[in-house]
Amino acid sequence: MSPASIRRFDATVFIGRFQPPHRGHLQVLRQALASASQVCILIGSTDKPRTIKDPFSFDERREMLASMLSEEERARITIAAVQDSTYNDNDWLRWTQDAVAAQLGETAGRKIALIGHEKDASSYYLRMFPQWELIEADATEDISATEIREQLFAERSNSFVQWAVPAPVFAWLEQFRKRPEFAQLKSEAEFIAGYKRKWAAAPYAVTFVTVDALVVHSGHILLVRRRSEPGRGLWALPGGFVNQDERLEAACVRELREETGLKIPEPVMRGSLKDRQVFDHPQRSLRGRTITHAFLFHFPVGELPRVKGSDDADKAQWIPLNVLATMRNVMFEDHFDIAHHFLSKL
Repeated sequence: MSPASIRRFDATVFIGRFQPPHRGHLQVLRQALASASQVCILIGSTDKPRTIKDPFSFDERREMLASMLSEEERARITIAAVQDSTYNDNDWLRWTQDAVAAQLGETAGRKIALIGHEKDASSYYLRMFPQWELIEADATEDISATEIREQLFAERSNSFVQWAVPAPVFAWLEQFRKRPEFAQLKSEAEFIAGYKRKWAAAPYAVTFVTVDALVVHSGHILLVRRRSEPGRGLWALPGGFVNQDERLEAACVRELREETGLKIPEPVMRGSLKDRQVFDHPQRSLRGRTITHAFLFHFPVGELPRVKGSDDADKAQWIPLNVLATMRNVMFEDHFDIAHHFLSKL
């Protein structure tokens, strides 16, 4: 009996971040190929800026995935991108369904499976697709992509990385280490490691509290470009850490003025406050557990006030809302999702 005759499904879907692809991914991928005639790989987090958590672009990860497969295996896979939605699972679910439909065409009446390994709480997405049969993947290769990235950017002995990834991927990573993007990531990794060391002596896990200002004025949003790590060069909402003697709203107005020079009188600012929301995704910041309180200030019409970057921002700028919609891949942390949350209600 030929292998094709014992494949149970018409197609199997494999969702992952692949930052980078490793031996565990290859093992699951080969299980998927054994289960179906066609495998649809969905690469997640494709709309993120380059950081130590998401160091490789969609095209780079697609190239690494293809490099570790045979020609016959490559002929049976399709690879598509899926962007993230930090605070709206329904958006991500719809985008994933759209990506599968685009790759496989009409799915009605076809036997489709979803393959994955329920390793921790982050694997809950595997239960979000009841229309597809779940294949519980074997987990004999217990490899952490997080540890691979840490070892790579710390430039320790690469013996672990070399063991953890297929040979073609390791060769790709070795070439990547020569690029200027690697130097920037290494700098960010060193900053984050130093930042966490400062708090390591605390008797309990530290939770940071920050504030962010979303100022919408005459169809524009006020953004700043970050001067320092983490996220140097990325665009962000004006904001920062709360002082010990401040209330949250006062901290937000202070940070807004310090970073943008916005000179709207405080009573006018407070009168324009239309909404506030807590954003608390546990992985929203590379610095550690950070809960932010975001405030929406809305001015429907009028001339845009002058702004100038200062303090932690090297630039402040009014961005048209239609331009903001294209900036997800250059926005700091979850600030695009925060802006989207408020703007969808205006």
